[in-house]
Amino acid sequence: MGAGETELMLKGYGLTTAEFFYRMPDFRHVLNSYVWQDYDLAPDHPRLFRFIEFWQDSIEGPLHSVRFTHRRLLSSGNWENIVGEFTLH
Repeated sequence: MGAGETELMLKGYGLTTAEFFYRMPDFRHVLNSYVWQDYDLAPDHPRLFRFIEFWQDSIEGPLHSVRFTHRRLLSSGNWENIVGEFTLH
């Protein structure tokens, strides 16, 4: 993980993975898939929607559907005060 990725995560970005199902240009009855992954901001997902717009404007295979998941890799943790002692020999 590079310094740029860490900075994005500290700014609230999470890893978004999307699977695009699209029709083959020459064989419209055949569906193919493409996996895209980038750091993005939930819930608006501006990078994902910008890529979808790029696809629709620049790629011949028309989109059938898109499914995606988003995972914040850094988030506030839960803190509990636990009193205990471990003895190691």
